[in-house]
Amino acid sequence: MTQKEMFGGALWLAAGPYSAATNANEDPSGTPLFPILRAHFSVSSPDRVVLRAVGLGFFHAYVNGVEVTRARFLPLSTDYEARAAYPIDEELHGHRLIVPEIDITEYVREGDNVLAIYFGGGWYTYEGGRFGDPKAIYCVDVEKDGRHEMFVASEKDRIARGFVKTYHLTQFESQNFNGFDDSFLGDMDPESEALLPFAIPAKPVETDYVFSACPGDSTSEPFEPKLINKGTKTDESGREIPFAVYDAGANVSAIPFITIPASCKEEIKAVFSEEITPELLPDMRFNHRQRFTVVPDGKERTASPFFTWFAFRYFMVEGETGNVLISTVHADVPVSSTFETDNDVLNWIYRAYINTQLSNMHAGIPSDCPHIERRGYTGDGQLTCHAAMSALDAKEFYRKWINDISDCQDIKTGHVQYTAPYLRSGGGPGAWGCAIVEVPYRFYKEYGDLEPAARLYPQMLEYFRYLKDHSLNNIVVSDKKGEWCLGDWCTLTPTALPAGFVNNYYFIKSIRRVIELARLLGHEQDIPELENLADIRLKATNGAYYNTWDCNFLANIQGANAFALDLGLGNEVTARRLVDYYRALGRYDTGICGTDVLTKVLFDLGQGDLAVSLMVSDGAFATWMKAGFTTFSEYWINSTCDRSHSHPMFGSVIAYFFERLLGITQPAGSAGYEKLIIKPFIPASLTKLAGSRELPCGKVSVSYEKKDGRTCCEIVLPAGKKAVFVYGDAEFLLVPGINTYTF
Repeated sequence: MTQKEMFGGALWLAAGPYSAATNANEDPSGTPLFPILRAHFSVSSPDRVVLRAVGLGFFHAYVNGVEVTRARFLPLSTDYEARAAYPIDEELHGHRLIVPEIDITEYVREGDNVLAIYFGGGWYTYEGGRFGDPKAIYCVDVEKDGRHEMFVASEKDRIARGFVKTYHLTQFESQNFNGFDDSFLGDMDPESEALLPFAIPAKPVETDYVFSACPGDSTSEPFEPKLINKGTKTDESGREIPFAVYDAGANVSAIPFITIPASCKEEIKAVFSEEITPELLPDMRFNHRQRFTVVPDGKERTASPFFTWFAFRYFMVEGETGNVLISTVHADVPVSSTFETDNDVLNWIYRAYINTQLSNMHAGIPSDCPHIERRGYTGDGQLTCHAAMSALDAKEFYRKWINDISDCQDIKTGHVQYTAPYLRSGGGPGAWGCAIVEVPYRFYKEYGDLEPAARLYPQMLEYFRYLKDHSLNNIVVSDKKGEWCLGDWCTLTPTALPAGFVNNYYFIKSIRRVIELARLLGHEQDIPELENLADIRLKATNGAYYNTWDCNFLANIQGANAFALDLGLGNEVTARRLVDYYRALGRYDTGICGTDVLTKVLFDLGQGDLAVSLMVSDGAFATWMKAGFTTFSEYWINSTCDRSHSHPMFGSVIAYFFERLLGITQPAGSAGYEKLIIKPFIPASLTKLAGSRELPCGKVSVSYEKKDGRTCCEIVLPAGKKAVFVYGDAEFLLVPGINTYTF
């Protein structure tokens, strides 16, 4: 849609320079960075009133002083529009702006109503990839007796100053309530309102205006963190300042709510960390520059960050405060699965993955980490999309992110960016860019919805052209000039696998996905060329990396044989050497890509017991659990680095909890579990396991328990659904409801 189609005659509005003395909430021109747009509209017994509004970067909307934007961090992050001054020589495929539409009927009153939009910050104004200055637009649609009256943003609207003063999306927010009038957000004295400056027209956002069913962020009910330390400390001026240190109970993405009494005269400071020191103070090595400050105004207030969130387990508040609460915050994506065994490590992996993944879902982006970068890396995202779609009700979330991947492809070369929406970042070809194939393909397989894959099919072929153009001897050896060319990442020891080997793996895997899609979409004419391309790449990979004298690929390092076997390369000796190596090693030595591939291939080889033993062994997940972690780290403990403690990328193994251990799967050619097979793998090391998934057909549950030399299995299917149960060499037809078997 165009701006006119979405908002009628509304103008984009911004704050003009104030004639009064500047304050910290202004750029050098004197323009407020976080202004409040105020408008009036009138109704008389309406049937329905709908608000369409956008404030860039994020915004809060109020009607008569009541906040109506229940979701946080709207609008959802996208590649909003073309950036005039940005270090990119590419022409991206598309730009879109997602417009929230809010039914405000219950908030309006007869006669005059006040609309306030508090806006600024967010990804739109982020200094690492700035699109433009803060601006807002709205349209109020009043429906009565089938007729519509529109109230739109215009130069008659006023601008008030907000209380957010300085800000960095990934690091800090500071607030100063001195001079802030709470009535700015609702009813004001008319004479005072008349003194407010008028808004000025802002540059329109030239983009595709769209709606989206992708959920915004929601907050949990506030809860009280555990107080673990309190006392006083001396500041630089020699004053004694009270402090309190809190434990949230887990590493989370959250918003603190700090009650500031009217007696408080000094600035309140809060700092956050993922770890705690022996002295029970936040460990600043894992603070990631996160801080929140508030200057009080002599009124009792509950202060919380307005335009950002923080990621932490521990935090310290300095100053005179009352109650301190926190609310977790992440995309409103329900957990749609369960998983429980008699193995503590497997249970921890499931719970920690859910916490990590949700902590990294904000503003419609599946991020790499919820603090340092917060970006939708295509590498991390394609690795974990299978797990996320298995464990969470994430269909509309990933539909939106597929659009971001589509938008961020260069239409000239076919290059797919390392992050979607696009911000300057590092990555590589194949293991990152092949997200343009993997995510829509996985979306189709999990939900039975082919539309995103059909729409991106031509772009997939364009990316293949890009990979061919960056190959030497049919091995992908480079990415965009001057950029990184990663293969695997975050291995236990320095990465030894050549990037070309890993990226050729993803190229071949993606070609096979697209061949499958071509048959479904009626593009059979493309299949011979794609099959030839895959065959050439397979031969090149085999020729470059296979050792004929021992049947290993790259000396079987960091999962190399698993990559090859998953492509159909190698032989029985290659497989045996892979199994023998990891049986002797007893742990993962792989990075984010290799861990996923190795786990899958071990199950494929009938080595599920070995796959499970790696998952529960020391040196990887179990070491995180024993260290008290509640989320996945970016790196294995004792690895080459230690940075973020909330990275979901190693969580790709969760997909195999459901597909292999529980055995909830589907045959080749099926999508959306139209045809359902229950084929659990029952490890020797487990006595019992139970879990469930919400499929398009409904909830499917599987459990089994070993007792007295017998294995008892129970499978529960939703109404109207049949399935095949495979146990050993036997097959049984399952019916809706409870099915039980004892072997």
